[in-house]
Amino acid sequence: MKRKRTSPRTECSPHTSSVNKRPVADRYSHWRVQDQSGGMCDISQAEGVDPVKLCDHLCELWAKRELAELRTEARLGFSGLQEPLSGLLCLLEGCPAATRGKTNSLGQCILAEFARWLQDHPHISLKEQPDEQVSNLQLRALNLLAEAQPSFVDLLLDVYQLGCVDRGLLLAHVDKLQTSGLYKEAILMSTKLGLQSELDVEKICVPLILQDKLSLVESYVRGHPHLEEWLVKLLDSWCSPEFSVFQLKRQYPHLGFSQHQVERLQPKMLSKQVFRLMQLFSLDSALCPNSVTKRKLDSLKYLMHKTFVEKGMSEESWSDHVQATVAESPELQAQLIGLLVKYRQFMTAAQWSLRYGVPKERLPHGVWEMQQKLPLALQADSEDDSRSRESWEPPQSDRDRYYQLPVGRESVHFVQTLEELELCREVVLQSGSLVGVDMEWRASFGTVTCQRVALIQLATPGQVFLLDLSAADFWQHPRIVQTIRALFSDPTILKLGYGMSADLKSLFTTWPEFRDEPLKVDGILDLLHVHKQMQRSCRGGGGQQSRVVEVSEGPSEKGLSLLVQQVLGKPLDKMEQLSNWERRPLRNSQLRYAAIDAYCLLDVYLTLSQDPACYGLPADLRCMPSSQNTNGKENKKPKEKAAQARCSVGTSEDSQPASSAPLAQAEETMLMVPQELRVVCDNMLQGLGRYLRSLGVDVLMLENNDDHRVAAELARAEGRVILTCGQPYHTLKSQVGEGRCLALDCSEKARDQAVQVLRHFRVQLTPEDIFSRCQELTGDFAGRGSTTPVGVRDQLYLQN
Repeated sequence: MKRKRTSPRTECSPHTSSVNKRPVADRYSHWRVQDQSGGMCDISQAEGVDPVKLCDHLCELWAKRELAELRTEARLGFSGLQEPLSGLLCLLEGCPAATRGKTNSLGQCILAEFARWLQDHPHISLKEQPDEQVSNLQLRALNLLAEAQPSFVDLLLDVYQLGCVDRGLLLAHVDKLQTSGLYKEAILMSTKLGLQSELDVEKICVPLILQDKLSLVESYVRGHPHLEEWLVKLLDSWCSPEFSVFQLKRQYPHLGFSQHQVERLQPKMLSKQVFRLMQLFSLDSALCPNSVTKRKLDSLKYLMHKTFVEKGMSEESWSDHVQATVAESPELQAQLIGLLVKYRQFMTAAQWSLRYGVPKERLPHGVWEMQQKLPLALQADSEDDSRSRESWEPPQSDRDRYYQLPVGRESVHFVQTLEELELCREVVLQSGSLVGVDMEWRASFGTVTCQRVALIQLATPGQVFLLDLSAADFWQHPRIVQTIRALFSDPTILKLGYGMSADLKSLFTTWPEFRDEPLKVDGILDLLHVHKQMQRSCRGGGGQQSRVVEVSEGPSEKGLSLLVQQVLGKPLDKMEQLSNWERRPLRNSQLRYAAIDAYCLLDVYLTLSQDPACYGLPADLRCMPSSQNTNGKENKKPKEKAAQARCSVGTSEDSQPASSAPLAQAEETMLMVPQELRVVCDNMLQGLGRYLRSLGVDVLMLENNDDHRVAAELARAEGRVILTCGQPYHTLKSQVGEGRCLALDCSEKARDQAVQVLRHFRVQLTPEDIFSRCQELTGDFAGRGSTTPVGVRDQLYLQN
């Protein structure tokens, strides 16, 4: 039985006043036994240390946090116990109950110290005990596992060999833990003892999934294929449209569901877990039809928005992706027609409904009538004919607006045979040559596997080679791998790219042999780093400003397109960026886009090399660090930086802000006052804007009907920092200088967002700043907050 104890400090009070004042040799005497003459005898000569008194003394040291002395006296006490294994259980049973969820406790400290002491005393084991005594000790150890002490599991299993206990007794104990609501302790013990095949997997796992402890369930099923499949199927069934969280609430009324737990059970979150587990356990996607359908439906919604709202995808590319996503699924075919009607594309909806033969009863209102009005030419599927009739030359409007390929169609070579590959090698692998490198692969939305490279573009002055990797007998030929190794490893060939880490990662996905024998990379210049150096230098006054990029009516330029616009005067046409690059034959617009993406790198490099100082760059661009990841693995941030990454400014490469930007002041030790920080909040952060105004920050806020691009115009005109969240961040970031756009988490409260902003910019807040500025106007109060109650001021100040 576990003793009920009061505070250890109270129970051990006779010793607390003088224990630390006595010599070390005497400080152990109060829990040592007396000999027959009444004198204190040595531990080695004593009949045994009293475990109860030893526990009291260790509790006293724990209360005083004298951990070093506690460990020393615990080891002395273990040596004095007549039966150390039984005495250890007495100590653990007498320790105060640990706070649930807290791993650091007195019992854990004693148990860990005993395990270290046992290494010096290997003769202490259960083998020396009678069978009846062994069973008694193991039963007591099992009872300790039911006392909400999950940190005891590993050590008690090892010390008392609980794996050898009768299986029926272990299963009964697990059932006892579950009945007591100790699901975590039950699954930890079951996993350690390998009881998976003898337990009801649903009974032991579902409560933990509902308590947001999926990681424990993963450990439980790992290595058991039938359990891995069960877990994936279970989560996928919860992604079904017919599933409701209320079913689980009725089935497990004693658990209690928080709002966070309910959110984790939404199909959007569950489907992510399903795909992660499917890849972790190498399972077939056929096991999770609901999740696959949901992801494809999300892909259709994205394609609709990208095409009909952003106008950022060509009709041909949209059509390719729709066919690959919908495939033969009647449900997705009907969903496609419904989405087209939602975006008021009735004629397109009628055409696709005819193509898929969607039944009349599943057609939205108006589609059937539109089918009857379609001309016969539009009812027929003439997509292949339109591909063959497509001209190589783009429309005149595109030639006026976008950067154009400076070489003719005859200089663009589509390489798909070994003979054509040899001609490519003769040109590209010449020593001292300049090669623009780019790669294309199918966009990953709607798919569940990693994408391999479908096309490699190699541009040299005057020629472009497009290596077609669609045919297995060509891309799997050893000569292709040899060509890539020779190109990337030759230091005399300058390879130009933009964001080449993604390209290299796709290479490793396409050819696993690059992992077995690492690809040597030398002679690479990543223009992404050059671009960032240009931005830093232009803001810091180190060079002249590049061509001014105004906010346009269409999608904002970013990445390589922005660099091309700043250096060469016109952006790239990215309408084919999200094409289905695995479908053959490729359209002329796709071939042209692929050739331009590689060739523009040459023109940008040559233009920058003519006058690098004008852009704030060194005389020799090749000496700039590329910091390229060549092992095919992403450089992940430590876990402790995850919270910072959520509201970071720019990507991990944006780590050197210019000294003139407000963000740079956040990197310095000098603090700023709230009035020095000038921001513009987009219309999704109006609550944050009002909160910052109440703290004295100079804030402008967009109205509900304002476009996000207005924030960029205000930031450039008045030198403000943009505060935004979600997708607009990537668009706005490219329109302003580096360090002038900060992304926040929309799900957080305005107060928490304000704290992040103040900390990020190292704003020093004082009580006088609170309510020093009107929340509706940007001007100051005449009385500087004189009407604000002091209690409200102090509360806001302390919260910050």
